[in-house]
Amino acid sequence: MTVNYCLRRAKSFFGDTIAIEDEDRTLTYHEFYAEVERSARKLAKLGASKGDRVALLMLNSPEYLELYYSTAMAGALIVPLNTRWHVNEIIFTLSDSGSKMLFVDERFAALVPEILNAVPGIQHFIYAGKGSSPSGLLDWKSQADPGVPKNFPEPDENDVAGLFYTSGTTGGPKGAMLTHRNLYSNAIHSLLPPGGLFSEGKWLHAAPMFHLADAGAIFGLTLCGSTHCFIPSFDPVAVMRAIERHRISTLVLVPTMINMVLNHPDLPNYDLTSLRRVVYGASPMPLPVLRHAIDTFRCEFVQGYGMTEVSPLLTRLQHEDHRFEDADREFAPVKSAGRAVMGVEVRVVDHNDQDVAVGQAGEVIARGPNVMKGYWNRPEISAEVLRGGWMHTGDLGAFDEHGFLYILDRKKDMIKPGGENVYSPEVESMLCAHPAVLEAAIIGIPHETWGEAIRAVVVTRPDATLSEDELITWCRERLTHFKCPTSVVFTDGLPKGGTGKVQKNVLRDKCGGAAAG
Repeated sequence: MTVNYCLRRAKSFFGDTIAIEDEDRTLTYHEFYAEVERSARKLAKLGASKGDRVALLMLNSPEYLELYYSTAMAGALIVPLNTRWHVNEIIFTLSDSGSKMLFVDERFAALVPEILNAVPGIQHFIYAGKGSSPSGLLDWKSQADPGVPKNFPEPDENDVAGLFYTSGTTGGPKGAMLTHRNLYSNAIHSLLPPGGLFSEGKWLHAAPMFHLADAGAIFGLTLCGSTHCFIPSFDPVAVMRAIERHRISTLVLVPTMINMVLNHPDLPNYDLTSLRRVVYGASPMPLPVLRHAIDTFRCEFVQGYGMTEVSPLLTRLQHEDHRFEDADREFAPVKSAGRAVMGVEVRVVDHNDQDVAVGQAGEVIARGPNVMKGYWNRPEISAEVLRGGWMHTGDLGAFDEHGFLYILDRKKDMIKPGGENVYSPEVESMLCAHPAVLEAAIIGIPHETWGEAIRAVVVTRPDATLSEDELITWCRERLTHFKCPTSVVFTDGLPKGGTGKVQKNVLRDKCGGAAAG
């Protein structure tokens, strides 16, 4: 089974259902399929053939969705680029992937001259944005359809469908090679009971479509005939306006996005009653924010845990497991990432890849048909993370006796004051429980006596007042002493990547000065 099958099935089963609902047009699945075919023929006319890389530097749009399918139909590989990257990272990724074409929209067209000089291997710069094409770019809408039906060969399920680059803190981003089988398997895993993530209705592409947090949903949504709606990029007002206008039933948001919507002063002015389900993930969700969100939106909340390299879903926390009456327990399901989805195996192991006991911390590893083929041009790193046939995630976790997986931290983000292991999500959740705190993160800083100390970096709510001593005292009254921050830095905002994750490496650079001995 391939990505192409997802769209063929939608055309066959849901041909008259609305596939695309945008500001100025709607398309049924019959019409959308015809658009994708035309797009694939135009790609082929420009020289795209089996295995060629086609890069996208665009905000969310119907054209983005079309290109996910038309590149696959033409046999090419899609290379979605992070819209928050510096131009140097964009140039690195285009060169590393050997991309033959680059699609841009009105937001990024101005970068083309710089990219053109740095990446001579790109043969076509194509404009797929609104309005007329800037000088020097091919206008995608005006490109003539060859018109002659072309029978594109069906790819093998083990052919790579796309290169999805993960933000690398060293050595540049790495391209996860996801095959047709990987992406199709993830779609099936997301739909399988109990409590599949997607169903018929309207989905809002609010999270960035370059990232698997949103793009991983595309194929499952198409399989079940959902309607795709779009906003160019996340903005709390744009999200609320789109939910009200299109009567959105489902969307995915990362915790920072949910927090921004919850705390927007215009929230009461919008009708969000059409929402049936909010899917969240990609970073830890503080319990106070989760409780507030469920009380406010009054719809189902479902968590998905995974990563780009697994297309991306590994576990799912069902709505019915969001119970707060036992939230004070160390292992309460509402604090977990749920259980492994059907079709995927998940283990927690020690340094020798041996299973650890229930309740013990170790590295989360996974196996299944959704696990990537490897990293593009990185055979040594691929061999290391895929050793023994298991994807080594780099996440620290633990299982409880009922099979719920608890993500404790990233290996590199765990802090060890005095040799004790401190996991960021627990402390950050407690910081966010303070009524004056809007968002918070912790980092480890050098300490002469204890090796490391914990520093909290905090954004307070508008008009709130809070001192360093008050917040540290708050934590000491509620947490074991070695888990408490010893210093606090107040800031106007936390640095975030394109998906809304807090960039701990940036925080460490900005706020990581040594503590007193």
